[in-house]
Amino acid sequence: MEEAGTTLAELVRSAARRRPEAPAVVAADRRLTWAELDAAVDRAAAGFAARELAPGDRVAIQLPNGLDWLRATLGALRAGLVVVPVNTAYTDPELEFVLSDSGAALFVTGADREPVAGVPVCTGPPDADGPPPEATVDPAGPSFLAYTSGTTGRPRGAVLTAAALRANQEQCLAMTPPPVREDDRVLLVLPLFHVYGLNAGFGLVAATGACAVLQETFDPRSSLALMAEEQVSAVPGAPPMYQAWLAAADAGNLDDPAHPDAELRRGFAAMRMASSGAAPLPEDVWAAMRDRAAVTVWEGYGLTEASPVVASTLATGRAKPTCIGGPLPGVELVLRDTAATQDTGDDGAGGELEEVEEGPGEIWIRGPNLFAGYWPDGTDGPDAQGWLGTGDLAYRDADGDLHLVDRRSDLILVSGFNVYPAEVERVLDTHPAVAESAVIGVPDPRTGAAVRAVVVVRPGAELTFEGLQAHAMGSLARYKVPTSVHFLSALPHSLTGKVSRARLRELGLTGDGQGEETAEETGMVAGA
Repeated sequence: MEEAGTTLAELVRSAARRRPEAPAVVAADRRLTWAELDAAVDRAAAGFAARELAPGDRVAIQLPNGLDWLRATLGALRAGLVVVPVNTAYTDPELEFVLSDSGAALFVTGADREPVAGVPVCTGPPDADGPPPEATVDPAGPSFLAYTSGTTGRPRGAVLTAAALRANQEQCLAMTPPPVREDDRVLLVLPLFHVYGLNAGFGLVAATGACAVLQETFDPRSSLALMAEEQVSAVPGAPPMYQAWLAAADAGNLDDPAHPDAELRRGFAAMRMASSGAAPLPEDVWAAMRDRAAVTVWEGYGLTEASPVVASTLATGRAKPTCIGGPLPGVELVLRDTAATQDTGDDGAGGELEEVEEGPGEIWIRGPNLFAGYWPDGTDGPDAQGWLGTGDLAYRDADGDLHLVDRRSDLILVSGFNVYPAEVERVLDTHPAVAESAVIGVPDPRTGAAVRAVVVVRPGAELTFEGLQAHAMGSLARYKVPTSVHFLSALPHSLTGKVSRARLRELGLTGDGQGEETAEETGMVAGA
């Protein structure tokens, strides 16, 4: 068998040669074979070349799930360009930052608009006749810049190489059974701009020559109908999706009121492989899917910087609730005690982290699937020995399987998307009634975590929860907007003057917070 290549565009070419007439994509009323998708990618690549873009130039793409997203992304890769996937929920300030920071040469979007941050706009993927450019792609060079929140409080572009993405596909497919097979029809409703949908979704489809069933936006009832109609056999999912499917069944089956789970069962009737990632799956949801939909959900763990999958219950073959199993084949994983250090030399620098057997400890990983650091200079990538600290804590159970405990950092994981408090706080602090703010994460049964604001109001000013939320919505994507607020007379500070989020958590503000000086989702006015 010929080499499949490394980039997603090369994988599409390989699938087209192996299975030209096999179905590749179902998107609404459009159906493309692998040969037809490959030809569409050629035309998009020629369109990018006609715009005089040079290999290595960055192209930002903000499109919903669909054929246009595939044509634009795969065409850019085939032209030797670097793709910057843009969250469709980004507001203009967030978009402008990503375009400026990445140095994008072109912005592909779905609506006519003026240039953004000086970057020319292309409405939809470009299209041109003629052969695609003959671009040579370095597998070790940037393929995607996946923006994810970092310690600076601003999104950072994780440099994902073609080699890293391909390595993670091979690691996933080395599990038994594999998450995607050639004969699968895979529901892709996870956003393709996110590395989970991008590589653990379409990447595995392209690598195997399976068929992608695309849905632009998630709706539980319509997706169940689509799954039944298309005989979907694999779905990479996230906890909110499974919760929504169960809630739809709880709302009643209009076609068969006597059997409320019939609609759910029909949707999952052909299901071979249901997986969940991006956030912890609640145990009751895992059990309900097993009991009511007759489906075992295999849970995994990953991060953007790992392209993205690190561990899965598929890797151990033991499906358990609240468990992420073990590392994928080809991924090394250790738990390290960040509290214990040893001196490694005579200079007193110290800093060697000790491994712990059971945990809890911080997850450190090593493998060919790791990113090449953050744009533009590769900072904060794997260390000299190839190890990367994830900031996540886990422990091993008696079987040796991993369970997530908490995050070391202040990052808030909302439906798999990172929210950094400093970014939200900068926006809240621009409200004229806000003297000072802090942001912490709180448990949320639907999204895993939610954003809570803790606010001090200026003397003489008045502020409602609705007013604060409306202000945040003008500058932040919806998942970053606080869903609750506590009003306090003062915030705790450290000795260096920084707000102590840890102290806020100790005060119990991650609970229901019904304190004397708080107001949560009530519209209550704070101020003197």
